[in-house]
Amino acid sequence: MADYPLIENHGLIGDLQTAALVTTGGTIDWFCCPRFDSPSVFGALLDWEKGGHFSVRPADDTYTTKQLYLPDTAILVTRFMTESGAGEVVDFMPVTGGTATDRHCLVRMLRCVRGSMTFRIEIAPRFDYGRRPHTLRATENGAVFSSDGLELTLSVVREPQDERLVHSVTGGVDLRVELALEAGQQRGLVMMSAAPGPPREIRVAEFQELFDETRNHWRTWLRQSRYTGRWRETVERSAITLKLMTYAPTGAMVAAPTAGLPEQLGGERNWDYRFTWIRDASFSVYALLGLGFTEEARAFMGWLGDRVKEKAGSDSATGPLNVMYRVDGSSDLYEETLEHWEGYQGSAPVRIGNGAADQLQLDIYGEALDSISFAHAHGIHLDVQGWSSLRTLLDWLVDHWDQAGEGLWETRGGRQDFTYGRVMSWVAFDRALRLAVAHGRPAESGRWTAERDRIYDQILERGWDPARNAFVQHYGSDVLDSALLRMPTVGFITPDDPMWTSTLEAMDRELVSDSLVYRYNPEASPDGLRGSEGTFSLCTFMYVDALARAGRADQARLVLEKMMTYANHLGLYSEEIALTGRQLGNFPQAFTHLALIDAAITLDATLNRTRQGPG
Repeated sequence: MADYPLIENHGLIGDLQTAALVTTGGTIDWFCCPRFDSPSVFGALLDWEKGGHFSVRPADDTYTTKQLYLPDTAILVTRFMTESGAGEVVDFMPVTGGTATDRHCLVRMLRCVRGSMTFRIEIAPRFDYGRRPHTLRATENGAVFSSDGLELTLSVVREPQDERLVHSVTGGVDLRVELALEAGQQRGLVMMSAAPGPPREIRVAEFQELFDETRNHWRTWLRQSRYTGRWRETVERSAITLKLMTYAPTGAMVAAPTAGLPEQLGGERNWDYRFTWIRDASFSVYALLGLGFTEEARAFMGWLGDRVKEKAGSDSATGPLNVMYRVDGSSDLYEETLEHWEGYQGSAPVRIGNGAADQLQLDIYGEALDSISFAHAHGIHLDVQGWSSLRTLLDWLVDHWDQAGEGLWETRGGRQDFTYGRVMSWVAFDRALRLAVAHGRPAESGRWTAERDRIYDQILERGWDPARNAFVQHYGSDVLDSALLRMPTVGFITPDDPMWTSTLEAMDRELVSDSLVYRYNPEASPDGLRGSEGTFSLCTFMYVDALARAGRADQARLVLEKMMTYANHLGLYSEEIALTGRQLGNFPQAFTHLALIDAAITLDATLNRTRQGPG
């Protein structure tokens, strides 16, 4: 197990159609091609022996490493220091653009910046999660790794006068290369899928031009950000991370670029997050528009609008929207287990696909309508067909909101009447009514108003526990749920309402561990799975937002600052934090970074008002 790096000891690179993780030791141990949700080519993250990797490190076994992003970019720099010199591997993927393609490029720029350094490179792909064999053809200018349906072409960066690389083939299918450089020299490797030709010699000037174009792309994109608050560097790193998890051809954002990373080491909570959740992606609209990234928000709203339109009028048991989709909008997410992989540090099973896609989660309708309403207020409007489909969606919800479901946390212990699901159903009707009135759209206003008010009254009657003096996870229980931190955010209750302040105080006592927040107590609310879990980083940032809205700005700021100490060295967050401070779950997680941005924006505004004083 010692070979597995910590989950947080990774950086993320990508080209807006797929992504790769790079360890602090210079190894690419996760890369799926040609899309986020395609089978892995390098998957050592989930099985160090069988998963495949692309490593670059000094030939000298004694070295230290540091890792950083080139400022304001998604270009990752891993630095090596040895007794004989210092070197760097600069990793990036040239941005592909908005047209889906099978051609993707991993660029590994090797530099010696002091003294001298010999780099040892090992390339050992394992196609289709290690299930398909491949062949290797080494040439003077690189190599070709071929498997059924996918070919990776490796080209060498060098000058004509350079000595040819010393390479060796291991086991007939893997490649090892050594490259000796002196201070000031720069060479490297370019690996491309669906390459237009055989391996070729790439000159350093061309290599540098590729680097410059990628750097300029990211810096130009980031200049759109309007955020100038107290946590600018952290917020903008989160924005770049979210952009890296967005599939440019459709505007859909994956929940994470990884699959199978455990929520508990050795446990079974190991899910595939390489898909687009309606819930998570809807939250992205607030963060993107809050920062000024209008085009990204517009692209996602187009994707969401297509999902609403395509199933309008269907009689599906789970409604006109699925919980999640693939990035292209398809909905085949059949869940299976990779029995031949041991999982991260032995955390099996390793799952691909996601069975939660077929669950009934009624909150997604509120999240979708809330994002549509918010986008509409910022000039991103529904067309005539979109409004018609939305009316059909609301007609379905009129007849189906009052039933049990699996809920926000996708529990597998049986359906319940989740309070959060009811709150978001209330949001769905409320936002639809506001849109209809504000823009003169035809609507079944009487029915929608009646259902909205029924939900409101039901939540106060059945979602409130007088003994706990708090809103609870689901009807008939006394379990607290941090999902309800969003109640004042969506306007169901005001932040200073006594029923809300007492609920927040109950969460303070039961769900908050120092600055970190659990989503619920799984022992008190069985979710159908064995084992425990860490605190949810998403919930911690939601807690910051709730504290700020409740007028507890100083506490909110302290919680936020503490939470930022749990980020990795690059400012990235996975899904959860263990008691030891280790990051757990899929990495990096979009929902966490979205909540970070929202919390920073809300707290900034609160602190600014406090500083200005009354009037």
